[in-house]
Formats: sequence, C-alpha cells, structure tokens
Amino acid sequence: MTDASKTTDSQPTDRTAQAGRKAPEFTDAVIVGAGFSGLYMLLKLRELGLEARVFDTATAVGGTWYWNRYPGARCDVESMQYSYSFSEELQQEWHWSEKFSAQPEILEYANHVADRFDLKRDIQFETTIVSATYDEDARRWTVLTDRGDDVRARFCIMATGCLSTSRVPDLAGLDTFKGATYHTGTWPHEGVDFTGLRVGVIGTGSSAIQAIPVIAAQANHVTVFQRTPNYSIPSRNGPMTDDYEASWKVDYARLRAEARQARNGILTDPNDQSALEVDEADRMSVYEQRWADGGTRFMAAFNDLITNADANDTAAEFVRNKIREIVKDPETAELLAPKSYPIGTKRICVDTDYFETFNRPNVRLVDVRSEPIEMITPGGLRQGGEEFEFDAIVFATGFDAMTGTLDRIDIRGRDGRRLRDEWADGPRTYLGMMSAGFPNLFMITAPQSPSVLSNMMVSIEQHVDWMSDCIAHLLANQLNSIEAAPEAQDDWIAHNEEVAHKTLYPRAASWYMGANIPGKPRVFLPYIGGVGRYREKCDEIAAAGYPGFRFK
Repeated sequence: MTDASKTTDSQPTDRTAQAGRKAPEFTDAVIVGAGFSGLYMLLKLRELGLEARVFDTATAVGGTWYWNRYPGARCDVESMQYSYSFSEELQQEWHWSEKFSAQPEILEYANHVADRFDLKRDIQFETTIVSATYDEDARRWTVLTDRGDDVRARFCIMATGCLSTSRVPDLAGLDTFKGATYHTGTWPHEGVDFTGLRVGVIGTGSSAIQAIPVIAAQANHVTVFQRTPNYSIPSRNGPMTDDYEASWKVDYARLRAEARQARNGILTDPNDQSALEVDEADRMSVYEQRWADGGTRFMAAFNDLITNADANDTAAEFVRNKIREIVKDPETAELLAPKSYPIGTKRICVDTDYFETFNRPNVRLVDVRSEPIEMITPGGLRQGGEEFEFDAIVFATGFDAMTGTLDRIDIRGRDGRRLRDEWADGPRTYLGMMSAGFPNLFMITAPQSPSVLSNMMVSIEQHVDWMSDCIAHLLANQLNSIEAAPEAQDDWIAHNEEVAHKTLYPRAASWYMGANIPGKPRVFLPYIGGVGRYREKCDEIAAAGYPGFRFK
C-alpha cells in the first residue's frame, strides 16, 4: 500500500528496539486516538482538572477523516447533523459548504475544533500504541508506544474508531504487481491522478460507490470487481443554502435533543406506518418521494423495513427497479441489483451517479462471486481464466471493523488477561464501554453500543459525556477504579444478541457480523436497540449509582 503508517491486516511494527525505552511519564489519562472521540474526551478531562496524553498514528487530528482521502469521500450524514453539539458558539460559527460534506471539509472542521480549544498541545502524533497493561498494585495502566514512550496513567481510554484498520485481501501474487496499489482507507495525502490509466477497483462497498464515479471520469478504463452488490440511494447533494443552514442554527437546541432520542441519532422524518398497511400506489408514492429527497432517510419510509421481511422486500424491489431503469445494459443492471440480503442490513450507501457510471463506455463490471479473483499478476490480475492488465489497482475492501484496532494492541487487564483472548469468541462488554477484568479501561463507541448504526457524532458525545461523568463520580467519592461486573456483562451481551435477532440485520453477511474477515467470530457487533433507548439505559445506570459495575 502507498501509506505504510496506517494499520492494515498485519500487526503494527514495534520500533522500540531502535528507539529505546524512555523514562516513565505519569499522567491522569492516556487517550488512544485523535479523531472526534479522542478530541472531545481530551476536552472533557481537562474540564475535570485532569491531565491527559493523546497518541495517534497519524500526523494530524481527524481519525477516519484523516485517513480516508479517496476520491469522492464524503459523509453520509447531513452536514448540519454531523458535528459537535457541546458548544453553542462552535455550532453557530462553523459554516458547511455542502449538504453532505466532503472529506477535506470535515478534516478542516476537526482541525478547527482542535485549534479553537487548544487541544493539539497534548497530542503526540506519528505514534502507535504497542501495549497497555494494568498494574493492580499501582492501580495504573502502563502504556508503551513504538517510539519508546512509557506512560503510566490511572485511566486508559480507547478512542480508536470503528473503521480504522484497513483490510487488504490475501491474494496470491500481490507483491509481484508492478503498478501502483492503493487502499481507500489509507489514501495518499497528495492525491492520485488516474488520467489515461487502466484501473482495477476491487470492491463495491461504500468507499467504492463514492470513488468509482470520480476515478472513471479520469481514467482511460476502469474494471470493477464485485463480489456483493450494494443498495445505494442518491445523495441529492448540493451547496448548503443560507435558508437551510439558518433553519438549523435558529433551532439547534431542540433539533439536537430530538436527534439524541431518535433511533439512529439522525432526524429522518420517520413514517409510523407499516409498508404493508398501505396500498401499492401509496407505497410507491412514498418511496418515490424518499428517492427524490435522497440520503439515508430512505430507510425511514416505513416503520417496519428493518423488522419485517415482506415489508423490506417492497423497498428492496423498488431500489432494484431503479437500478434497472438507470443502468442501460440489462445484464450489468442485474449484477448491480442486490438480491441476497434485505435492504438496510448492510449500511445503506448514498451516492452521486454511481449506477449511472456503469453506462460509461470506459467502465466494465466483473462478477467475482461465482469466479473469484485467482491471483494478482505483475501486469494486473487473473480472474475467470481472463488476464486483466492494469496500471493501478484500488482496494476498496473495507476494514476489520470495530474490533480490529483493539485486537492489534496488546491490552492486558487484571491477572494478565488479554483483551483479544477475552474477545476470541466475540466482543464482551457492558454497554459497549467497558469489559470485565479491565479496570479503568474505557472504550468509546465500542462493540455492543449503537456506534456504526448511528450518527457517530451523537454517539461519540453521549459516550464521552457518560465516561467523564463516571470519572467525576470516582474522583468525588475517592474510588480508585471501576470495571464491568461479569454478570452484568453477560446480560448485556445476551440482550445485544436478542435485540439484533428481532431484526433482519443478521441475515446479511456484513461487516456488522464480522463476515468480511476470515476467521472472525460471526456475532452482531453494534447495538441495534436504538440510540434513544440506549441513552436512557446508560443514564438510568448512572443515576442509580452504576449498578453492573464494580468499584475499588
């Protein structure tokens, strides 16, 4: 890959032998990650009067939006909702240029926040956490980095993100390819000019759906290798209008409060009707309006699209027919029309001219479901007995989601227990924030919390606020540590699975289930019970003195 500093499938390189171990440093908290969760956590700890050190592999803040610089990268949540709400001044002063913000503008926003609140002075960049070990006698975490840092802290807070460990498929011959290779999750900061090149794109997930139209407009020819087609809704993106921006800013307090109680933390104008309660004409009218409006709110067209297979199929078939209308070649259209899983059970994509791109004469779609890619060759790749010649190959192959980055850090809790061993059969958390046997180890938007099934900004703020209040409780009551009780953790895991299987989500072989990673346990990773209900549960636990947690 072009950027070797980002974590991929391999374990991070330990440079400590070269760097030498430094003298121990002492602080109140170590935060791993300088994306939106790490930045807000740092701010909240400062408000408590605590010192914190932040470490990040990148050269600057931004997390996901630092790394994902591929062509067309942008947020699938509307700009007016994808932002911090903790500061009214910040809300009012920042102006988004588009309805759905592109990566450069989101990264600019992250830097604006970091500078406005003077956060960068506590962040050490270009540093990878190698291990974090809990010392019961000292009641501190020892955090070691690949640059020789030895930091001792009372609290260790993982702000590592849900999609931060890129996955490159294990394809024979990859190291023989003589052209350039790129992964959408580790894109070169200087950008890539595909003008006149023959490009192969492997994958048709969210990043590919955004990147392919842009690459196709530059390249001489693009060949797209698809294993599983994806549902995608037009974004209907456009410039941010003064009136639309003002309608949010004048009423931000109420709108933010409503979003915090919404199922996915996004205001989507939900329809309380079942798709099966209305006649065909009315149902089609609703779908047509949602398609015309664009964006992820399409899935809020009716209230049972994610729980009732028959209702879901009405929406799925509507989108499949739209694909058939857009894509001129019937064979290509059918390949692009998903049929093996319910719509919405993989994160619904939003796009700009994705399906239209397959009408271009310089774009070809190749199905690798029945005939997988055989190998990468010096000149391209071989599939189905055909040799493809490329100047560049783009891997849009996703991430080892939610658990990948945590698995790659040697995290050891009480009695030397390793987190990756405790999670060998699937993640084990209470509320998706703490794990039994790991005192004072907090995880922001970890597995078994709403996280990737929500507006991440809403979930990040909720987690950070709850954790900072919890730490304040420890300080006020002179308590040394907090950790999840095993029985409460077991109950939460069972509840997470129970709620998931009341929906259609487990029917899809998605990264929500870990299905994209060979050997990864097949369990539903996020919490599907709803952002509002989850928040209420967390608040109830805090108000009751934190039942389900143990203090020392």
